[in-house]
Amino acid sequence: MARTALKDRPSHRCSECGLTVGKWVGQCPECQAWGSISEVQLLTPGAGRAHGPVTAPALRIADIDVEAARARPTGVGELDRVLGGGLVPGAVVLLAGEPGVGKSTLLIECAAQAARQGSPTLYVTGEESAAQVRLRAGRTGALDPQLWLAAETDLGAVLSHIDAVRPGLLVVDSVQTIASAQVEGGAGGVTQIRAVTSALIAVAKERGMATVLVGHVTKDGGIAGPRVLEHLVDVVLQFEGERHTTLRMVRAVKNRFGPADEVGCFVLGDGGIQGLPDPSGLFLTRRPDPVPGTCVTVAVEGRRPMPAEVQALVDKSQLSNPRRAVSGLDSSRVAMVLAVLSSRGRLRLAECDVYAATVGGVRLSEPAADLAVALAVASAHSGEPLPPDLVAVGEVALSGDVRPVSGVSRRLLEASRLGFTRALVPVDANASAPPPGMRVTEVADVGMALAAVRSLSPLPGLRG
Repeated sequence: MARTALKDRPSHRCSECGLTVGKWVGQCPECQAWGSISEVQLLTPGAGRAHGPVTAPALRIADIDVEAARARPTGVGELDRVLGGGLVPGAVVLLAGEPGVGKSTLLIECAAQAARQGSPTLYVTGEESAAQVRLRAGRTGALDPQLWLAAETDLGAVLSHIDAVRPGLLVVDSVQTIASAQVEGGAGGVTQIRAVTSALIAVAKERGMATVLVGHVTKDGGIAGPRVLEHLVDVVLQFEGERHTTLRMVRAVKNRFGPADEVGCFVLGDGGIQGLPDPSGLFLTRRPDPVPGTCVTVAVEGRRPMPAEVQALVDKSQLSNPRRAVSGLDSSRVAMVLAVLSSRGRLRLAECDVYAATVGGVRLSEPAADLAVALAVASAHSGEPLPPDLVAVGEVALSGDVRPVSGVSRRLLEASRLGFTRALVPVDANASAPPPGMRVTEVADVGMALAAVRSLSPLPGLRG
C-alpha cells in the first residue's frame, strides 16, 4: 500500500510572545496575554529540508569586513552614548515612550544632524502632517537640504519614498500608524505591526540603511504591540520623563551593538532638546543652610555616576492608618527601610506620616539608595539636618545590615568632584583608597550608620 503524504499538522501560537502550544487556550502560559492564541500550520518533522539558493557565499570569519558594522555618530552625543557610539548601517532601532515625552523632537534633531553630515535622511510621519513637523523643525533649527519629509500611513508608499530618496537614515514616526494593504486588519494591530516591521527590517538590511522606529507604550509602560517586535529589532530604547519636568532620559533595554545598561540625559525646552553630559546639578538642591530630612546619594545609571538628593518628611499622623507617599523611589524598598528603622533603629514611625521623594524628577530604583533614604527619614524624624558635605551609599537588608554595592569608588570620585568631603559606605574588604580630601566611614549596619551620623553632627533624636 502506498505511503500517504505527510501533511502539515495544526498547532496554536501566541501573537504576543510567539509561544507555540498544542491546543487553544484562552490565556498564554508564557506572557499571560488573553485572546492572543490562534491556530497556525506547523510542518511535520522531516519536511522543509529541500536545498535553497544562498544570498551570499560563506566566508572565513577572518576575511569578513568589519567596517560595515562600525557605528557612525549621529551628532547627538547623549544618544551616541546610549547606542554605543552611534548608529550601525542596517541597524533597526525601536524608540518607545509615552505620548508627549519628546520622542519626535529628539528624532527630528537626530535626522537633521545626520543630514548635515551629507547623508540623505528620510523622516516619515504617520501621526502629524508634514507642515506640523516642518514647524517644529524650524523652531528647533533642524532644517537641512538633505533632510526629506513625507507624511504617509501606507507601507507601499513608504517603500516608494525609500526607493526615491535612497536615505542613509530612515525615521518612521510611528510604526503603529503604518499599515500594509497586503495584510488584513487596521493599523496598530498585532498582525499589521509585525508585517510592517518585518518589511522595514528587510529593506534596512538589504540597503544598509539605519532605521529608527517610534513605538507607543501601554498604560503599564510596556511597548505596545506584539512582544516579538522587540526580538525583531536590533536596539530597543526607552524614552522616559515626567511632563512637569524638563529632564528626559533614554535607556537602552536591548542593544546588539553596545552596552545594554547605558543611559543618556536630555533637557527638553522651547528651543528643542539638548544633551546633558553632566546632569548632576539637576538632582541636587543648593541652599545656604542645611535642612532636616535631606541626604545625598550617588546612583549609577549605566556607567555614569549621578549624585541625587533624597528628601523625606515625617509628621505626626492624624489618621488611624498613617500615610506613606513616595515619588521617584521604589515604594516597596522605602517601606522596607521604614520597617528596618522602626525595628533596628528604634525610631517610632508607626504613628507618623512619612513622605519620601527625589529632586529633579530622577528615579532611583537601585538598592544603593537605601542608606540615604534611611538617613533622610531619621533626620526628618529628629528635626536635625545632616552635614551638607555628606553622601551615603549602601543597600539596607532586612536584618539591618548595610550591604556592599557595586562601583563605590566611581561613586565617591564623582561625589568628591562635586565638593562632598564625607561619605558613609558599606564595609568592603576589597575597597580601594578613597579620593583625596574625602573621609570615608564604613558602617556595618543601620545602627552604626545612625551612630556615625550622630558623631558627625549631633542629632538628639537618633540613637545608635
